[in-house]
Amino acid sequence: MTGAAVLAALAHAAGSFGPGLLAAAVGTPVAILAACAISRGRRRSPALMVLAPLPALAAALLAGFGAPFSYKSRAFDVTLALDAPGAMLLGAAALLWIGAAFYAGADGRGGDGDGRFRASWLLTLMGSLGVFVASDLLTFFLAFALVSLPAYGLIIADDNASRRAGAVYMAFTVAGETLLLMGFVLLAAGEPNGSLQIRDVVAALPGSPWGGAALALVVAGFVMKIGLAPLHGWMPLAYTAAPLPAAAVLSGAAVKAGVIGLIRFLPFSHALPAWGEGLAILGLFSAFYGVALGITQTNPKTILAYSSVSQMGVIAAVAGMGLASGDLRAPLDTAFYAAHHVLVKGALFLAIGACAAAGARRHWLAFLPAAALALSLAGLPFTGGALAKLAVKGTLGSGAIGALASFSAAGTTLLMLHFLFRLARNPSPDRGARTSGQLLSAWFAMALASILAPWLLFPLTGGHLSDALTPAALRESLWPMLPGAALALPLWRWGGRLPHPPAGDIVVIGEKIIRASYGAGAALERVEAGIRQWPAAAMALLGIAIILGAAMATGF
Repeated sequence: MTGAAVLAALAHAAGSFGPGLLAAAVGTPVAILAACAISRGRRRSPALMVLAPLPALAAALLAGFGAPFSYKSRAFDVTLALDAPGAMLLGAAALLWIGAAFYAGADGRGGDGDGRFRASWLLTLMGSLGVFVASDLLTFFLAFALVSLPAYGLIIADDNASRRAGAVYMAFTVAGETLLLMGFVLLAAGEPNGSLQIRDVVAALPGSPWGGAALALVVAGFVMKIGLAPLHGWMPLAYTAAPLPAAAVLSGAAVKAGVIGLIRFLPFSHALPAWGEGLAILGLFSAFYGVALGITQTNPKTILAYSSVSQMGVIAAVAGMGLASGDLRAPLDTAFYAAHHVLVKGALFLAIGACAAAGARRHWLAFLPAAALALSLAGLPFTGGALAKLAVKGTLGSGAIGALASFSAAGTTLLMLHFLFRLARNPSPDRGARTSGQLLSAWFAMALASILAPWLLFPLTGGHLSDALTPAALRESLWPMLPGAALALPLWRWGGRLPHPPAGDIVVIGEKIIRASYGAGAALERVEAGIRQWPAAAMALLGIAIILGAAMATGF
């Protein structure tokens, strides 16, 4: 069969089976949740959780290698569609959810007696997959809420100590969704024909009288979701508190709801230099801030959380530069970079438990793939990370933004070597560190998928694999890593002298300020009560207030 015949067959299959797969992608988690209401379904729930993302994976494969397709519900006002960027992220997210569910089952989670974890998992899964296929404002907002709100149950799954992290997460989540809802209202108001389709409201955005306000609100909502500094405080707390399989899907897949939001709602067809460059600068600030805070941490989960703050910054910089230049290739390039992060970051969280489960004698079996994946985030040659860096090189450009983004690989190298150092010394702080052959199998399968999938996806971006294997490309991937590797040695030796801010640095500072304000408020009340007991002092205070008011009124 010729290549043209294969493409024609895939296009036909997409038109025939694609709409049904889209409906199944978002409906299967709900159906499984309903099945778990009966005892037989609860007993089989770990296996069912593994199967839940399979329709989404099938839809992603069909759209990625075939043609875009859509689905419109006759019973509900819901429209779903899948294009190349959405398919890339949907497929990567589905793979991660499958691997993490397999790991969770091996870890004893989601079974008959773990109903809250199971329900939170399936509802978050529904939202995580739904955001990549939603094509209208209402459906997108509902999916975005589902990927965000039920995740609270995953964060607090282990103990009461994690409830603080859950509360902080919910505060940021509600704030972000409030901003997003206001932005969606303005987007809908600016569409002259009353359409709620995302493509229509975004096309109308440049000419809308509320365009600037709508764009600001929407970007702020998505920036909060992806955890760019200084709106990142929830991320280290949540990922550190969540059990390993939950941290894997939250850091890898769920946070990409903000990435697909930027891809869907930024008007890339209209160059907006000020908006784009502003987003890129914020992203690069987050990229370096995440590294600076990450190297002060000792918990491997917290280090990975700050790595996400950094990597989400690079992704935001790519999207921002695409918006600044009106680059229509930016959505696909951003999606590929983010898809690589989905798989690798999720696998690295699972590696924490796998290294502990392997034991001292087999520790290297889990550690060596983890090391390759960690350095892949920095762009190590011959890895998917090198392909991701190559994919976004043109979008970032050759100016200052591009140079800083390239140099951020040095910081990522330093942070990932620090993670590997801590992983070797403190494999897992979680209860999921028990030895399990099934757990190790889940980890190895996820690691293999993380290594191979970027090589299969890269040609879909229009690139050629041979481009990443030229001597020039290999040098360009390697040189930014060398300064980071050189800094790792003094960090390992003298890193103990660095300050050690707590996880969620900004949140902790805010909490201290609030507690101090409570104390100051109480002190002021005591002072006020004392003043009231002295009429002369009270009259003097009133006289000072009158004098100051008169002075301001007369211009002195």
